[in-house]
Amino acid sequence: MKLHGYFRSSASYRVRIALNLKGLTVAHLPHHLRKGEQRAAAYLTLNPQGLVPTLEDDSGTVLIQSLAIIEWLDETHPSPPLLPQDPLRRAQVRAFAQVLACDTHPVQNLKVLARLRELGLPEDKVTGWAGWANREGLAACEALVKHEPGPFCFGATPTLADLCLVPQLGNARRFGVDVAAFPRLLQAEAAAKALPAFADAAPERQPDAE
Repeated sequence: MKLHGYFRSSASYRVRIALNLKGLTVAHLPHHLRKGEQRAAAYLTLNPQGLVPTLEDDSGTVLIQSLAIIEWLDETHPSPPLLPQDPLRRAQVRAFAQVLACDTHPVQNLKVLARLRELGLPEDKVTGWAGWANREGLAACEALVKHEPGPFCFGATPTLADLCLVPQLGNARRFGVDVAAFPRLLQAEAAAKALPAFADAAPERQPDAE
């Protein structure tokens, strides 16, 4: 398999964690987002959105969108599972993940921040926007798992929720968010980062890290 990504991309980070947890080896093909390499014609034939990640399986079939990729990996390589068996718990994990992957990350990603700069917003306002988006999403997630026993977001093993949480907390810190306001999320992050699958997927450990 081949994973097209970028070391600092939160969506790529999620998929790297999933691959590591599943014990799968892939060829990593970096596309430098700040240099616009994701808009190259050859890449757009793979992913018409011009976003990362993109996964090519061994047959050459192309998958896009991190949550879709992760769920495909979970269905085709079911051990260890990233979603609970119970339908209600599975829905709760998906909801948590979507708060971050669908409603938080997209409004503070590189593409949106670049557009805000194009519209003339000063840098402090752009950074403030990103910080606000992260605080809103993380506050909701803190409430969602406040009474979950842990140590991970939803119990004793990592799930899709943790795969989305760890990269988003990294984003929040980059935008100056005081993450101490989210103690339950920090507990889950600490448990996750103690696992090699999460540690090895970290941006600073990627070969294309700047």
